[in-house]
Amino acid sequence: MKDKKDKKIESKIIFQDENIITIVHDGQEYQLRITKANKLILTK
Repeated sequence: MKDKKDKKIESKIIFQDENIITIVHDGQEYQLRITKANKLILTK
């Protein structure tokens, strides 16, 4: 069986010029944000 590699996407591609994006998963909305300390936080 082949090793499956995780998909990687640079955050700058997802966020572009924004600090918060909304992700819809299974009908639920989540906010992914970049903090002032340049960390990522996911909240529902």
